[in-house]
Amino acid sequence: MLSHRSKILILVTCCLLLPLCGNAAERLNLVVILADDFSHSDASLYGGQAATPHMERLATEGMTFSRTFQSAPMCSPTRQALYTALHPVKSGAWPNHAYVYDHVRSVPHFLLESGYRAALSGKTHYNPHENFPFERLQGEKWTNNPNFGEVDKFLSECVTNDTPFGLFLTSNEPHTPWNKGDASAYPPDELVLPTPLVDTPKTRTDFSAYLAEITYFDSQVGEALAALEKHGLVDDTIVIVLTEQGNAFPFAKWTCYDIGIGSGMVIRWPGKVAAGSTSDALIEYVDIVPTFLDAAGLPIPDGLDGQSFQAVLTGKSTTHKDYAYGLQTSTGINEFPGYYGIRTVRDERYRYIRNLTPWVSFRNAVFRNDYWNEWVDAAAAGEPEAMFAVRRYQHRPAEELYDCMADPWNRHNLIDDPAFASVKARLSGKLEAWMEEQGDQGHATEIEAFHRIWKNREK
Repeated sequence: MLSHRSKILILVTCCLLLPLCGNAAERLNLVVILADDFSHSDASLYGGQAATPHMERLATEGMTFSRTFQSAPMCSPTRQALYTALHPVKSGAWPNHAYVYDHVRSVPHFLLESGYRAALSGKTHYNPHENFPFERLQGEKWTNNPNFGEVDKFLSECVTNDTPFGLFLTSNEPHTPWNKGDASAYPPDELVLPTPLVDTPKTRTDFSAYLAEITYFDSQVGEALAALEKHGLVDDTIVIVLTEQGNAFPFAKWTCYDIGIGSGMVIRWPGKVAAGSTSDALIEYVDIVPTFLDAAGLPIPDGLDGQSFQAVLTGKSTTHKDYAYGLQTSTGINEFPGYYGIRTVRDERYRYIRNLTPWVSFRNAVFRNDYWNEWVDAAAAGEPEAMFAVRRYQHRPAEELYDCMADPWNRHNLIDDPAFASVKARLSGKLEAWMEEQGDQGHATEIEAFHRIWKNREK
């Protein structure tokens, strides 16, 4: 029989180990809700015209970020950077429709190795799939939007089996075609068009349809929050809503201007993140996965570009990174414009942009839209704003510099202003150092991009 002293020793040991042996259901879960081609400034949460009541509700329960940036203003590089916590050139996925190098691992690997389930419902846009071993919650028919019936089953199983999880709900909205939501809620003649857009009839009707689709995406946020409530998972789950890159109008998606490479982000973490709080910290998408791993007490792999900003979430710090980096590769996009690579870096205030082939006319899928033809016609008729927009969109200087606080739409290039020479030199140097660290050789990397597109992998 055990002595009295031995029984006490065993009891004390068990008490010390108890926090490490808790029920798996008590471990932290993750839900990421990702939009597609959504300029965050268009959401009511950020002062825009599209009603986003569910995002607003989440903001009252968590933290809203004002300086969140992707690695690229396109879908595929953005998503693969988010999942791998690596910037695009380092991972191999820098053009659109790209694929990562064979050795690259992603968030499903990190979670599965710690006893989690890792699932995705909705748009994928990553390759090869074995490098992203998510459970696909898609039901009998594949769709680019979350299947909330399958999500409900997944959450029920996780609760029943006491299994922690990471769940990515990846919407296709408000990506074109803008055919979801109630456009009548946004009468075209009553809208205030964002500064970069030329005021034409088709621009107004398209912008109305786009706003309606933002509200449709917001309803998906509401469905996700309701599912967590139904299964009693609110207190054990970090919820992150991301708007992804800018919309498909000019000067947003496919560009490295602030509205193109910037993202809205709202995070709820009950008991840890102050309700209704805000943050101006500089955050990159590659930081999101390391932050969750840190918050959940899980191992953070070596060699990631991302860094945990848990200290910002918990109010222990108001800052995170000094610089956020990004790139655009035009190889592989619709209306392929020839090699047109863009690199950028931003600090808390200024954005520096380097256009690698400024002698090439910039083109993309924008040129297929009827509203663009209206812009061109207005420019030909001598309308000043149309002339400015059409020329500026197609023809860029080798370098650009913007004060993002004074000029949030990045319209007034300061690159030749002597007063900003030191800012230019500092940011240019930081960009060159980042490119070297990433293995980015500039134009040579743009030429290689053809071979990093999934459908070209055998060519």
